[in-house]
Amino acid sequence: MVSWFKREFGHLEEIAAGQQGVAVESLFDQLVDSVPPGSMGLMLQPYWMPGVKTPGPEAKGAIIGFGDAHTRAHLYRAILERLAYALREGKERIEKRAGVPVTALRIAGSGSQSDAAMQLSADIFNLPAARPHIYETSGLGAAIDAAVGLKLHADFPTAIGEMTRLGRVFEPNPAAARMYEELYRHVYQRMYQRLQPLYAEISRITGYPKID
Repeated sequence: MVSWFKREFGHLEEIAAGQQGVAVESLFDQLVDSVPPGSMGLMLQPYWMPGVKTPGPEAKGAIIGFGDAHTRAHLYRAILERLAYALREGKERIEKRAGVPVTALRIAGSGSQSDAAMQLSADIFNLPAARPHIYETSGLGAAIDAAVGLKLHADFPTAIGEMTRLGRVFEPNPAAARMYEELYRHVYQRMYQRLQPLYAEISRITGYPKID
């Protein structure tokens, strides 16, 4: 979704990043920071590819809450918020199945380089969110495996203790967390159920996506 937004709406930032010699992600962070938490009510459900169970094969995308005050910056923030909502939904399923609460977040990968995305995640989960000292954690995990296998460290706990450390920790903003809690419970979690019949009608009328 982020790649789609950059491709379709991010030309100005890509040009400016080249001219300024900065990472384009830093300019996209400015887009996010220019919009208040909750994207002024813009909610996005990007079921752009049919699923098996949730979403079902009839699923399509939806953006609701549009007004003339909204800009592409609101859309970009809404995309990031939707990603965090989905991750929170997965977190709650894990907690329910395991019976163990998640009390902190560790966010890796390219998205963890964005301060705006990190803060947004901390607010939506209402949990501290920390980035590792290195964002390519898949490579770090392979290095830990190799270190233990080569007996450079005695065991995995030792290797993890010696080879990993936390970077910056983002604490949730109480006011933003309260707003996100309301949006998550009363809007996000209800969107698919409410829109599913319309998705099915769209598929029946247009033939897209095809439901086997």
